[in-house]
Amino acid sequence: MNQANEPSNIVNLSQRLDPSSGRGGDLLNAVRSIATRRLQQYIGNMFEHVDDALFDLAEKAENNAAQMHYFDGMREVRKRRSVIERGFLAQVSRELNDFVSGTRSPPLPGTSAPAVGSIELSLVADNELEESLAITSMIGKNETRLARDLFAVNQRLSVICGGVKIEDATNPIGPALLSQAFRQAMRELSADMRVKLIIYKLFDRYVMASLDELYQETNAELMRAGVLPQLRHEVVRQGGASAPAGAAGAAGEMPAPIMAEDSEASAELLQTLRTLFGARRAHPNVPLAAMAQGPLPTANELIGALSVLQSQAATVPVMPLSVGSSSTLDITQQVLQLKEQLLSQLGSLRGQRPGQIATIDEDTIDLVGMLFEFILEDRNLPPQMQVMLARLQIPYLKAAILDRKLFAHRQHPARRLLDGLADAAKSWSEESDRDGRLHDTIKGIVERLLQEFDDDMTLFDRLSAELQQFQDSNRRRAELAEQRVAESTRGREKLEQARRRAAREILNRIGDHVLPPLIHGVLSRAWANYLVLTILRQGEESSEFREALRFVDAFIASTKPARTPEAKRDLRQLLPGIERALRKGLGNVAFQEADIERLLGQLHTYYRQQLGEAAPATEAAQAAESAPAPLPIPESIQPLTENVADLEDDPTQAEPEASAIAPEVREQLEHVSALKPGSWLEFNGDEEPHFERAKLSWISPMSGRYLFVNRRGLKVADYSPYELATVMAEGRARVLASNALFDRALDAIVDRLSHEDGRTSDTE
Repeated sequence: MNQANEPSNIVNLSQRLDPSSGRGGDLLNAVRSIATRRLQQYIGNMFEHVDDALFDLAEKAENNAAQMHYFDGMREVRKRRSVIERGFLAQVSRELNDFVSGTRSPPLPGTSAPAVGSIELSLVADNELEESLAITSMIGKNETRLARDLFAVNQRLSVICGGVKIEDATNPIGPALLSQAFRQAMRELSADMRVKLIIYKLFDRYVMASLDELYQETNAELMRAGVLPQLRHEVVRQGGASAPAGAAGAAGEMPAPIMAEDSEASAELLQTLRTLFGARRAHPNVPLAAMAQGPLPTANELIGALSVLQSQAATVPVMPLSVGSSSTLDITQQVLQLKEQLLSQLGSLRGQRPGQIATIDEDTIDLVGMLFEFILEDRNLPPQMQVMLARLQIPYLKAAILDRKLFAHRQHPARRLLDGLADAAKSWSEESDRDGRLHDTIKGIVERLLQEFDDDMTLFDRLSAELQQFQDSNRRRAELAEQRVAESTRGREKLEQARRRAAREILNRIGDHVLPPLIHGVLSRAWANYLVLTILRQGEESSEFREALRFVDAFIASTKPARTPEAKRDLRQLLPGIERALRKGLGNVAFQEADIERLLGQLHTYYRQQLGEAAPATEAAQAAESAPAPLPIPESIQPLTENVADLEDDPTQAEPEASAIAPEVREQLEHVSALKPGSWLEFNGDEEPHFERAKLSWISPMSGRYLFVNRRGLKVADYSPYELATVMAEGRARVLASNALFDRALDAIVDRLSHEDGRTSDTE
């Protein structure tokens, strides 16, 4: 903004008033009156919305602790509102009084106002840093948004004050001093930093967003008084070249290097980039273009040259690519050599190769080049998708030159489109995209950008909407398939858990008893399956399950020898209940009536023997046969176990002792425990370069196993935590980054430039 504050050639500052004169003093008092009235209205309106905003956030809080922070903040704001309002207005009033009286100390000669993004970014506590970034972002955003009106206020106040230069940072009603005044007043509020940041957002929304009305009224009042009535606002491009009336001018080109409008979350990062690019340019070991003579290329010339290169790239068909292929290497070379190609194309268009590019354009070209180098190296993208997206370098360089806000705003249309493409590409694999729909969709968007993008930035919005529609349609289908897979897995685990519980109950009740084969067969097969069915349908706490367990006890007790009259009497009393329970239970587990009668017939024979009663001749003859008849149990009813003792330990949960786990697996176990549903992993097959990308869909609350599905919602694998950690430790699986491509790229670029700066410092 600094250059925007400087008067252009058409601004006449020869009109100067003595602030101590009657007219000058009256005009300053009029400005103070307008500012005081409007700011009092704005700050009151803001606090009317604080309660509702904090209450809404408390209702949506993720946990009780966060909810209490918001409720405590509401109470604190209610108590301290009047103090904060008075403090803010008093601080603004002091600034205005000092300004009107001329007692405010002007900036020292040769110094300038703090650059946007550098205010208070020193080594301070985390809360102070968060607060500073919020204030810095608010100042930078509003100084840019209000540039035209604020420029006029600065110039007119400068005339009233006798020609003293007024900048954004020294204007008493400018965003910088108003934000700092509010920050000073907020020191009266003892609240969680999250609450304070919400209030700063509301201050931005209801106070800062209304400053254009304040500035317009102020300008109108001073124009009526004859102060610079013909003033025009003009932004001067860095390097002295006037901005062309075409693309760059239409895009609102700003003079700050690389980007001018810092978004709230990006302020510190962007300031770091500015500093690193400045150091990079200043060091002689980082050469610029050859120092030939000639004027610097304008933005229109750059766009024209890039359009030629873009049309050439659009004619090259996208061929099927494999890792390490010559086509892949060609794309990599194109990314690295774009600046040289651009200079050559500029030379062809103007007849003379330029030796240098304006600093802002040099930084933009380098930054976009590093972005696409990162894409070609980003292992979160499949190699085929890396190459596909790398073809977008020229359209994105054009977009960055047309609109400097591309790197400053996460919600910029071009940035959202690239992040969306990368997010879709992350889930791609040949196995999950056999019909090629995702591949063809991404390819189509890339080709449309290469063929259609000229200077219409709305194309990015339209393509984003098409991609989102495609993703939403596929997501709905995938979610249905994913739900079916999870339900199927959940059902199998419930069944297995019920089988184990039933077998364990039977094991505990049999104990050391040696049961006859007939009784053991009924318990381990027919009745155990009835227990499983009861658990699944009624639950383990149900009366039906308890009744089924009582039958097991009674059935085992019926095998004890009945030698005394009392024992025989007790057995006879048990038998009717046993028969009733068996008829009911067996009828629920696929037994036919004839089979039930046959089984009960065998049991009758057994119990007559237990009671010492003589069996009928036909029964005695059957018992005398050498090969007893098999139990009439349907083949579909399988025994739960051949050896119930094996059920004491669940093999699906079996993991080695902590001391026996290898260190590398133990380290990966920590990463596995941090995984959340929705995380993507890449699994490598036995044959390279085969891979499959899968999303963690569900973590079983019963077994703790991790279920993975592909982008179509189909099951890929499931692992216990130890199994997954082992696979990761062996390099056969790795977690993919979840944050946006642009954010990862900017972090990587900062890291790269920081290391470059460190190496150059070491060599000096």
